[in-house]
Amino acid sequence: MLSIYFKEIKSFFNSLIAYIVVGIFLTVLGLYMWVIPDTVFDLGVADMSLLFAVGPYVFLFLIPAITMRSFAEEKRAGTLELLLTRPITEWQLTIGKMLASFTIVAIALLPTLVYYFTIYSLGNPIGNIDTAGVFGSYIGILLLAAVLSAVGTFSSSLTDNQIVSFILALFFGWILFEGVGYLGETIGGSIGIFIGEMGVSFHYVALSKGVLGLNSLVYMVSVIVLFLAATRTVLQSRKW
Repeated sequence: MLSIYFKEIKSFFNSLIAYIVVGIFLTVLGLYMWVIPDTVFDLGVADMSLLFAVGPYVFLFLIPAITMRSFAEEKRAGTLELLLTRPITEWQLTIGKMLASFTIVAIALLPTLVYYFTIYSLGNPIGNIDTAGVFGSYIGILLLAAVLSAVGTFSSSLTDNQIVSFILALFFGWILFEGVGYLGETIGGSIGIFIGEMGVSFHYVALSKGVLGLNSLVYMVSVIVLFLAATRTVLQSRKW
């Protein structure tokens, strides 16, 4: 599994698209934090809520761009069958590729810690920021990244076309993050509330407030496992 993991990371950063994708991600977040109206300066509040509010919508495009080649490129090049003949299980292959995608997202997110130290320094008094809440929110956005990485890996296993994989990952990600919540609001009542709580956004909002509730943590991990299991099933279906 580790060989797959390092191979995927090395392959990604050997391509120009890696730096373009990460650059766009950081540029968009930077613009919303410091340039576009209603920035940290405009609000006059020493927190990073803007980052955690905008981040998921950037992730909906960023992560499919990272995961779209996971299995699609292997299928197109005819190397998937070669991988599956090696002493590696479908689980190891799936988890290795998903973890590689998640690691790339985490690396892209790492420079945003500069925003934390900047706001920390600009606070009045210095350090007037809820550090525990910020890092709790980072855990939430990392869990969201893991969920969308699992969704993107699954989408890539369904096709040999990277563009189709990107569109599928974007669609599935949007349904999970926004679509379920909209459906719950449309239905209304207790049933609508229940449906809304099945959406990723409900649990992400709770986590992004720095509240690490057990139910939200279990939900996120369950969704990740569900999509990894679905990806493994797709891989196994090639033997049927």
